[in-house]
Amino acid sequence: MAANMTFKRIPILLSVLILMLPLTGCWDRREMNELAISLGMGIDRVGKKYVVTVQVVNPSQIAGQKGSGSNESPVRTYTAEGPTVYEAIRKMTIASPRKIYAAHLRVLIFGEGMARQGIGKSIDLLSRDYELRTDFFLLVARGTTAAHALNILTPLERIPANKLYRSIETSEKAWAPVTTVTLDEFVNDIVSKGKNPVISGIRLTGTEDGGSSTDNIKTTRPAIQLENNGLAVFRKDKLVGWLSEMESKGYNYIINNVTSTVGHVSCPNGGNLALEVVRADSKMKGTVKEGRPHLSVELRVEENVGEVECSIDLTKVRSIQELEKRAEERLTRIIRRSLDAGQKKYKSDFFGFGNAVHRSNPGYWKAVQKDWDERFEDAVIDVKVNVKIKRTGTVTNSFMEDKEE
Repeated sequence: MAANMTFKRIPILLSVLILMLPLTGCWDRREMNELAISLGMGIDRVGKKYVVTVQVVNPSQIAGQKGSGSNESPVRTYTAEGPTVYEAIRKMTIASPRKIYAAHLRVLIFGEGMARQGIGKSIDLLSRDYELRTDFFLLVARGTTAAHALNILTPLERIPANKLYRSIETSEKAWAPVTTVTLDEFVNDIVSKGKNPVISGIRLTGTEDGGSSTDNIKTTRPAIQLENNGLAVFRKDKLVGWLSEMESKGYNYIINNVTSTVGHVSCPNGGNLALEVVRADSKMKGTVKEGRPHLSVELRVEENVGEVECSIDLTKVRSIQELEKRAEERLTRIIRRSLDAGQKKYKSDFFGFGNAVHRSNPGYWKAVQKDWDERFEDAVIDVKVNVKIKRTGTVTNSFMEDKEE
């Protein structure tokens, strides 16, 4: 009887032992006071070596502890070089008292010189490391190095990396001259034969010196600032050029990435009228006719009247129809500018028309995918824009008209 009871208890004891295994603790646990939390990272290249810069949080300043010096910077930057990115990061322990921890990375910046040489190999570590999330944004520092950009202190947002992350998000949603690109999205575009990547750019404005001092954020207008600056165009992993603000907006319209923005049209009797885009839906299509790719962009936009600086009667249907026509012409020009940049200037399909052709005609795509950029250069692209003005605001005509009468 006793032997039977003991035998019956064995499965119970095994179950208890198995359940206790997760309670032994995390094998890779790390204490916060042993880590330097990096929110920004930059990669440059000098000769055959990578120069890696990280922007780490200064805990005493961010926590706002009493007794901390008010003139102390909220972040620290460390720079090291090595034949690989991994070695450069580990080498930072020479200067940093803590090991660099990049699991909370917000932005990864490439210097323009580095981007023109190719950035594919440099991001292998970041896509391979299990500790890193891949939701941080990729950026290119236009006309400067990533190290210089990460040394600039910014107002409002105490941590510059957070400033860059949020300004890209905000500008994409409210103005549409930039686009958020994560590591996974960039890698997918490199692997894809039907779309080349783009990355948002940043630039430094103002004087050359003083950006790394806390004095830079103690004035109403900092001596040097970080600003969003259009889109960097790539062919595979190499930077080939830049889109202007208008061309960047055209790109976002084409790929259906416009949430809201503002533009203006000229009134029939002179002056300008501002229109706010409240909805935009775009579709790209690709077909093949007589062995030549025929592509199209169809854009439907809803807009509201935001500001009137001209003499126009908005109570008349004819006036609204005229404004819609002018808005359609303006958006068509913006889209054409962006398409011309891709076809004629950079000879790069960074829109993804190749993927549209692949979906519609897999057989043709299989034959041309290796030299698609050359085919794209010769493609016929139709643009169709339809604009509807929904609202004119809380007033109809401008109060200045009544004053002039």
